[in-house]
Amino acid sequence: MSGARDHGGDLDRAMAEFGGAAHEWLDLSTGINPRPYPLPPLRPRDWTALPTGAALDALARSAARAYGSPVLPVPLAGAQAAVQIVPHVAPPGPARVLGPTYNEHAAALRAAGRRVLQVAAPGDLAGAAVAVVVNPNNPDGRRHTPAALAVLAGKVGCLVVDESFADPNPALSLAPRLATLDNVIVLRSFGKFYGLAGVRLGFALTAQPLARRIAAAAGPWAVSGPAIAVGRAALADTAWQAGTTARLARDAARLDALAEGAGWALVGGTSLFRTYDTADSAAAQTRLARDRIWSRIFPYSARWIRLGLPDGDAAWQRLLRALG
Repeated sequence: MSGARDHGGDLDRAMAEFGGAAHEWLDLSTGINPRPYPLPPLRPRDWTALPTGAALDALARSAARAYGSPVLPVPLAGAQAAVQIVPHVAPPGPARVLGPTYNEHAAALRAAGRRVLQVAAPGDLAGAAVAVVVNPNNPDGRRHTPAALAVLAGKVGCLVVDESFADPNPALSLAPRLATLDNVIVLRSFGKFYGLAGVRLGFALTAQPLARRIAAAAGPWAVSGPAIAVGRAALADTAWQAGTTARLARDAARLDALAEGAGWALVGGTSLFRTYDTADSAAAQTRLARDRIWSRIFPYSARWIRLGLPDGDAAWQRLLRALG
């Protein structure tokens, strides 16, 4: 398994290789909602005062309601913060990661001195001290039922389930079952579905004492005042969530139709990104980049390309022309 920590959103590399300024690029290399949640008004104290314990508790309660969780989530500076903390709080021993998947899980585990094995089937995770499953998976969209994951939890020391792309599919979430799964850590991203990655907000959901250990590792004020205010508003806005879920599903289907017209075959994905099989992913990326459209390819596949969703008629037409 490659230890490379490559990511989408790397417009610096796109500009270095293909030229152009940032504002000229249509960045489809990430899985971030391109139509973000409208920012609520912020009070001056959200910027000037350290976050209070009461404010953080209120944010955690908002997240618990949004995710249907019986345990109080630990607010963190993005799901990535949880990825980096988990290797230091999970039981000792080797780890297994169901892959291919988001490469930061293996990288963070190795950086903490753990031996890491990538496996291709969920059954091969059994016996691991730490097992990692991304659900739905990035980049191929592979899904696992909560019931199957609950069974898997009984076969490993600690099961980490990364649900960073699960917001549009709440039935996939293991969070509602956490009252009886004390060796499971569920990770949730705020920035992807709400389109506010710069807020740097995410959550780790797990029973005590793991929750206390994660909170202690994160330290005080792990989340900023503005992130608390924005997070509380967005997580409570069920009308926006429902409308956004429906729009993303329509746009994912629209993107699939464009890709099919270009001769690409759907590998899978979520309603925030789609992954396609091409004859040559590097060539496909270059073709799009010449039109200042950035995409994501992977070191472990010479055929897969991943696209996020465009937004607005101009962006859709631009992609259509580039694929034509």
